[in-house]
Amino acid sequence: YHFRPFITHNQTPIDLVSSSAMSGSGDAAPPPHVVEDFFGVIQLLSDGSVVRADDSALLAMPELQDVPGVQWKDAVYDATHGLMVRVFKPAAAAAGDDGGKLPVLVYFHGGGYCIGALDQSPFHTFCLRAADELPAVVLSVQYRLAPEHRLPTAIDDGAAFFSWLRGAGSADPWLAESAELARTFISGVSAGANLAHHVAVRVASGRQPVVDDVDPVVRVAGYVLLDAFFGGVERTAAEANPPADVSLLTVEMADQFWRLALPAGATRDHPVANPFGPESPSLEAVALPPALVVASGGDVLYDRVVGYAARLKEMGKAVELVEFEGAQHGFSVIQPWSPETSEVIQVLKRFVHKAIRPAEG
Repeated sequence: YHFRPFITHNQTPIDLVSSSAMSGSGDAAPPPHVVEDFFGVIQLLSDGSVVRADDSALLAMPELQDVPGVQWKDAVYDATHGLMVRVFKPAAAAAGDDGGKLPVLVYFHGGGYCIGALDQSPFHTFCLRAADELPAVVLSVQYRLAPEHRLPTAIDDGAAFFSWLRGAGSADPWLAESAELARTFISGVSAGANLAHHVAVRVASGRQPVVDDVDPVVRVAGYVLLDAFFGGVERTAAEANPPADVSLLTVEMADQFWRLALPAGATRDHPVANPFGPESPSLEAVALPPALVVASGGDVLYDRVVGYAARLKEMGKAVELVEFEGAQHGFSVIQPWSPETSEVIQVLKRFVHKAIRPAEG
């Protein structure tokens, strides 16, 4: 079992006080018991409390490895909830032709909506590579995690980030100097790809507030889903008969993530998990930007990812599907320097330049 990249290290455990300690009576209710336990990292108790383990003893993250010429910094985009964005800016020599400004890649990390963090080295490294090799200004966005903050909280955070980007964020010196916000792409891996889908739908549906006269025209030119974390009640072939060598995300783990992340009592056909499920609003009339969908052949979610692209194509949406035979779920962050990840970045580079070329011409 190898669940390497998605263990969070910035979540504070919640101190629990037993019911009996508070009541002071002899007939106190029994203390809360564990109803969900995700490898000891997340424990959901019967009273709704959540305990997160200090994972430093469980997993040693590789040290952050910088890419020469790429600068990065953190900025607050939601002070109320303490949410950050990590801004990656490539070397000036790599700047584009449009007055030195570069396309923008918004990136959401993975972790089943329950774990993961933008400062973990696998996600950080992928963003460094993308900034350097596309090149682009990359914005890695923090969002609140379940089960403390169940869905759709993370999607609300993603939408709030775009409000910040249209307003105060556009005045950030790095963005004002280097970012061409009219060439913005939304992306993510695993749960971050699911999040990227929902944020793209919100923006394309016009449900994203626009700042009056100071709006710098944030235009979403495309969106990118890497091993998207989708679900559904009915099992797909890959879920019913998983590949023999699955080493990261199993069907059981995916089910547990959805139990922890979706609204209490919801099934995997909830619209967040299953965008084409029986309860999901139609995307027919939504003017979605072009999509790049990456599917891994060794992923238990392979059929869902490929099916997502097929449904978009049936609706007449612009979608490009790229498959990596035998690759594992999340390989772009599990192995951020692998040949396969290098190929993903080249595919992403072609997609970005193809999508922005009409705007430039």
